[in-house]
Amino acid sequence: MFLEKTRQENEKLIACAFDLHQRGLISPDTYILDMDMIRRNGEMMMKEARETGVKLFFMTKQFGRNPLVATMLQDLGFDGAVAVDFRETETLRKAGIQLGNVGHIVQIPKAQIPAILEAKPHTLTVYTLEKMKEIDEAAKALERVQDITLRIIGKEDFLYPGQYGGFTLEELPQVVETAKSLPHVRISGVTSFPCFLYSEMSKKVESTPNLKTVLEGKRQLEELGLTIKDVNLPSVTTTATLKAIRNAGGTHGEPGHSLTGTTPYHRQAKGEESPAMVYVSEVSHQLEGMSYAYGGGSYARSHVAKALVGKNLEDSVITDVIPPRADNIDYYIALEGNHHVSDTVVMAFRTQIFVTRSHVAVVDGIQQGTPKLLGIFDAQGRKLDELAI
Repeated sequence: MFLEKTRQENEKLIACAFDLHQRGLISPDTYILDMDMIRRNGEMMMKEARETGVKLFFMTKQFGRNPLVATMLQDLGFDGAVAVDFRETETLRKAGIQLGNVGHIVQIPKAQIPAILEAKPHTLTVYTLEKMKEIDEAAKALERVQDITLRIIGKEDFLYPGQYGGFTLEELPQVVETAKSLPHVRISGVTSFPCFLYSEMSKKVESTPNLKTVLEGKRQLEELGLTIKDVNLPSVTTTATLKAIRNAGGTHGEPGHSLTGTTPYHRQAKGEESPAMVYVSEVSHQLEGMSYAYGGGSYARSHVAKALVGKNLEDSVITDVIPPRADNIDYYIALEGNHHVSDTVVMAFRTQIFVTRSHVAVVDGIQQGTPKLLGIFDAQGRKLDELAI
């Protein structure tokens, strides 16, 4: 999906991938994160964010909740991190990362709420009255008031399977009435997902019906006497879309794939951000005119199509990839043609590292020609034994 674009805009990363694998410093089924390029992408985004006034909570699930990358982004001035589920909060808290928006995609289990509140998140997104009451109870024990954001949904909204949940517009009067009886929570934000999506037809990032629902929810809540200061409008948050967020009335965005230059928008358009991530494997064996590389990093929506195979970039050949079917375990990734056993395989595609069993190698200095392997981590952001590959 992104291999040709990566060759055009970040060939140094691909060359580094071949080198690290051929020297045995990384194993097959490893994603490489280019810290130089992620930093460059983040700097551009923060510059635009300051000019537009949009605040940014960065997402880490796409790059494996990596603490080194998260710390670097926090140092650049991002306003905190999105924790899409309760396990992500554990990794982020241990790394000393400020929690921005917690609980939007996955609600916080009751037992984890006190520990998360102790980390002083900017906001917790909720979509049940029961969860609101649990947060109030935990905040009371800490003698504080916690800001919460309502996820609001409408009849015509687009929601991904496995992500259903939210308050309808019709429920808002009851939600506000309940909140008035809970002195330790304060409704201060509204959100939905996705509010923006890239259109393959128009080749533009366009708003979804969800955006209209969120803005209507804000209007109704303010008519009910609330002050709504946070209007969080994901997704496809990139340098190029921050003005659209601001112009729609948004206050916050949540960049994820844009930090590694791997949104659908980046595949089709000349986005400001450049690719900063590749996947590395190795040819295991051949059978009947096909070669098989070690798997483990596949993602059902990756749209992987091509791979470079060889011992180095200069002598590598490009070949078609046949990704594993969604109903099979990705023990291997099939490649067209016969390729030498133990050759390096480099791919670039859309991923969500946190749902894989891959390793993550963080490398600094690639763009300066002095690559340094900073560490190898698992897909959940835990650092592995330095000697383990």
